[in-house]
Amino acid sequence: MKIGIPAEIKSDEYRVAMRPVGVQLLVSDGHEVIVQTGAGLGSGYEDSDYTDAGAVIVESADAVYGNAELVVKVKEPLDEEIEKLRAGQILFCYFHFASSRSLTEGCLKKRISAVAYETLADDHGRLPLLTPMSEVAGKMAIQQAAKFLEKPMNGRGILLGGVTGVATADVLVLGAGTVGTNAARVAAGLRANVVIMDINLDRLRYLDEIMPDNVTTVYCDPHAVERYALKADVVVGAILVPGSRADQLINRQLLKGMKSGSVLVDVCIDQGGCSETSRPTTHHDPVYVEEGVVHYCVANMPGAVSRTSTQALCNATLPYTREIANLGLDAFIARSEGRKSALNMSDGKILHPGVEKTFPDL
Repeated sequence: MKIGIPAEIKSDEYRVAMRPVGVQLLVSDGHEVIVQTGAGLGSGYEDSDYTDAGAVIVESADAVYGNAELVVKVKEPLDEEIEKLRAGQILFCYFHFASSRSLTEGCLKKRISAVAYETLADDHGRLPLLTPMSEVAGKMAIQQAAKFLEKPMNGRGILLGGVTGVATADVLVLGAGTVGTNAARVAAGLRANVVIMDINLDRLRYLDEIMPDNVTTVYCDPHAVERYALKADVVVGAILVPGSRADQLINRQLLKGMKSGSVLVDVCIDQGGCSETSRPTTHHDPVYVEEGVVHYCVANMPGAVSRTSTQALCNATLPYTREIANLGLDAFIARSEGRKSALNMSDGKILHPGVEKTFPDL
């Protein structure tokens, strides 16, 4: 199979979908790997690293999309990339279709087979290709929150962990999955007072056992969200509904009552966001203030720590990339229900129920 690795063109996206070692293994499997020149530079990999591993380097994205049967990316294709796609081509990347009608319509029109990292499940129902970037994003959420709490950043002028004789910040984490757990752990490590919410009581019981004493678990309902959001200095949106839009737990009226200069880090912005007032931002222009609350809504947070993120992502994706290449798409999705759930659309038809629910008219 011919496998293509284009350079990422989304704003401030420095990750690459494959490391040189992945090229080496795919070539040893008998495949041809086509890499766009400069694709790995943002993660510290030179073109020569890829050629040494057996890749063919091409100058343009057109040469990648025009020749590859399987295209492996990090982020969803932008409009100019969608134009390059061909009917029947397999695209393996993060899509988050539910957050973008135009992306969904564009890929449907091209009749590609869209295999989504974020909905591929293992035999235990876990999301192995979402997990590594969720770990990164959860940890980064607290780093960014601490920064934007500073007064020059329009924050409240609070040190997240406080000092002797001065109270620590109050942090509310909405969602106790991988993002939320990592955010809570980092915030707790900085000595902040942390509340983490979820609707899964078994998950909350587990976190009660493993988290330090400055982390409190609370069942997530509208009254609890309001109570703790109003006293929070930091709110982290870490809600996940696989394949669907995130639940909006914070409306404008609630936001108006929150502390002026508090910080909302909406990690789930790539699934629509947890707040009525959330909209995507970039690393170059990461925040805006609405109703007195600083909003950090960068949709590709892990792209800023590209070396770490690329290694973590490729560790998880490479085995599945090899499976698709070695078996073909039909045999790949036939291996398990979790693999089947990764195929969000094919031949102009939506196949994932979460995407179908979001866009019932498509």
